[in-house]
Amino acid sequence: MKITDIKTFVVGNPWKNWVFIKLETDAGISGLGEATGGLSTKPALGDLEELTRHIIGEDPCHPERLWYKLHKARFLGISKGMSAIEQACWDILGKSLGAPAWQLFGGKHRDTLRVYANGWYQGPRDPVFFAEKAAEMVAKGYTALKFDPFGGAYQQIDKQSERLAVQIVASVREAVGPDVDILIEAHDRFTVTNAIRLGRALEEFKPMWLETPVRTYDLAGHLEVARSIKIPVVLGEGFHELRQFADLLAGRAIDIIQPEPQELGPSRALKSFAIAQAYDALVACHQAQSPFCTAMNAHLHASIPNFLIQENFDDSLEPWTWDLLTGVPRVENGYLTVSNAPGWGVELNEAEVVKHPYGEKNFLRLFEEGWETRRPPKA
Repeated sequence: MKITDIKTFVVGNPWKNWVFIKLETDAGISGLGEATGGLSTKPALGDLEELTRHIIGEDPCHPERLWYKLHKARFLGISKGMSAIEQACWDILGKSLGAPAWQLFGGKHRDTLRVYANGWYQGPRDPVFFAEKAAEMVAKGYTALKFDPFGGAYQQIDKQSERLAVQIVASVREAVGPDVDILIEAHDRFTVTNAIRLGRALEEFKPMWLETPVRTYDLAGHLEVARSIKIPVVLGEGFHELRQFADLLAGRAIDIIQPEPQELGPSRALKSFAIAQAYDALVACHQAQSPFCTAMNAHLHASIPNFLIQENFDDSLEPWTWDLLTGVPRVENGYLTVSNAPGWGVELNEAEVVKHPYGEKNFLRLFEEGWETRRPPKA
């Protein structure tokens, strides 16, 4: 089997532009991947255009080998485009064998996966609003909720905003009760001393974790925060190299990691899970792209023994999302069931794509006012 073409698709939505690829083959089997670039779009399209010449004529049934070819072609660089191509190759391989991706990864350790909701608190930075929305998600069956209460804080936070952040966390805890997990997102915001002070202020609400309280690259800073507060500290979504996971876990103060399979590629994501297992650490992959990544992460999570919980935005997305993507497992009573369909089990509706063209988002406003607490105005 040979790759004959690569097609790219951009889907605009209120959050970010989703970037999908479809690899086509001379066997008539196609594979789906995603290269959504966070808050950028066109760099991913340019990246994929330049990678095309390296993959036409290649056999997609060797996903990791092809990824390493691209890795060397980029002088040992990595990109989301490379990952998307690898994702699509796994999809083709699974379809060619009639096997779901989880089976290619060694089989399932579990049929269902516990999830936490994200993206549910888009609106005013107000404790009452957060409490109401949190209660709504619990009523839908979620047993864990993640949110960022810190508004537009960057490195430091003024006293009034800090009090408000604590009030928001308190209101959510009161609304959901003691048995629902709350996960606090800090989005790389703070200096070490500010992160420690805030972490201690939030301890009484018993969060499941505090996520990326200082800059991702500051492993020593994260270890210092982790040793100074009674809340687990987690990170890893911004890691590009496998050794970063080993360097972090070797400090023995952090034992939950958050690899981003869309960044690493499925093969290297699986290796990061094995590194975590070597340190008796747990895995909770990051996922803030389209529901395609919900399905991909589900296959990856199901195939490992050290899975903890899966991130999920899907119940806070636009209704047309489910016309765009079919085959994505949906959350029921706080859990999702892993698909048994071949490959990733997801198909892209190209007719729906054209209804949602590329859009320019006001991301600076999102950064200054709070990542998930505001949606940019619709065009």
